[in-house]
Amino acid sequence: MAESENIVAETAEKIFADLADAQTINNDKKGAWRAPLWQALTEAGLPLAWVPEDCGGSGASLAEGFSVLSAAGRSAVAVPLAETMLAGWLLAQAKISSPEGEMTVIPASPKDRITLNADGSLSGRARGVPFGKAAKHIAVLASGNGGLSIALVEAGKCRIEAGLNLGGDHSDTVTLDKVQPITIKPAPKGFDQSQLMLMGGVARSLQIAGALESMLEISVRYSNERVAFEKKISKFQAVQHNLARLAGESAAALAAATSAADAIANSTSFNDEVFLEAASAKIRCAEAAEKGGAIAHQVHGAIGFTIEHILHRYSLRALAWRDDFGSESFWAVELGKLVANRGADELWPLVASR
Repeated sequence: MAESENIVAETAEKIFADLADAQTINNDKKGAWRAPLWQALTEAGLPLAWVPEDCGGSGASLAEGFSVLSAAGRSAVAVPLAETMLAGWLLAQAKISSPEGEMTVIPASPKDRITLNADGSLSGRARGVPFGKAAKHIAVLASGNGGLSIALVEAGKCRIEAGLNLGGDHSDTVTLDKVQPITIKPAPKGFDQSQLMLMGGVARSLQIAGALESMLEISVRYSNERVAFEKKISKFQAVQHNLARLAGESAAALAAATSAADAIANSTSFNDEVFLEAASAKIRCAEAAEKGGAIAHQVHGAIGFTIEHILHRYSLRALAWRDDFGSESFWAVELGKLVANRGADELWPLVASR
């Protein structure tokens, strides 16, 4: 990890440690913790980390931004940090300045499409948009007769139907009915929706990996505290076996997610090698979220199923993040198509390229 990347990650970790304590948030039924946390993140320039300074952002590198997302996953923060970072990144592709405040990005699903009309307005529907209700602005990737365009839209001009994901966070349906954007510009040559989905998928992979790290830490700590039959449950072979499996899932997710982030940060384009890394990371991290979450709750026994326990903050969000920006089944099919199209002789060189 580069020194600058380390500093950015440490800044994020400190903010989350001070203002995003899981038990404090669980006990705060009114959500009073959100405003101070978002203010601290904004003052540190983290929501617009991927936005160049000339577009109103912090000008951080992709690697530095990815380190923030890992830290966010370890704290399972329920604020639109990742979404604002992705929205800023998308707007920056077209040199559009990012506004202050919470943002989200659409489409957030590979099958959704937003259309650019002849009069310059936008129409379409995007489902499962994370934090759509909380966003003040939305970064939109739209398709028209002239190709793809990137637009900044005021969220208040859209019709937003509220929904919740497994973690209890907003996952909304956003409908644009001839909405006039604040700014709209053509997308760069070669940019497509797949690149947005891959970027979002890697962001979610890092968050899932971070959440699994916390689930492992919480589970190990609990196993060393809980006593049954006059000895700590960490001494039981079955519990040790489960913790080893959880550690394996966490390590696999972390390796896949960080490798994909490294591939994007050090590549000049979203080529086949980056596609392989990003798609594989989303598939593996989604699988780890399912297996790891089940193991963590099993280690905790009955107490792990009470809503007051902080374990839910991590396990349910990790499961919810599986579906954002393409599920593992979607990326498995797309990865299969890539391998099939390249042919059998190209499979090993592609895998070995990383």
